[in-house]
Amino acid sequence: MGRWMKPEVYPLLAAMTFVTSMCVFQLTRNIFLNPDVRVNKAHRSMGVLENAEEGERYAEHGLRRFLRTRPPEIMPAINHFFSEKDN
Repeated sequence: MGRWMKPEVYPLLAAMTFVTSMCVFQLTRNIFLNPDVRVNKAHRSMGVLENAEEGERYAEHGLRRFLRTRPPEIMPAINHFFSEKDN
């Protein structure tokens, strides 16, 4: 990166890059896919949109459907190791 940046800054730079990219992803997703965001004039003039099915598709995205089938554990191997009872 040059002589002006110290190596101690690299982890901070990586973390800030990750967080910034997550913010940009969420903002972009909301602008293009959120049914409550009205970018074009035709939808902005309507007070209440009747788009329940579009809202359901937005809320039930692929990641949420995948995670619904998974057990609610972060580290299942560690949980099972520590929850075993000695007989």
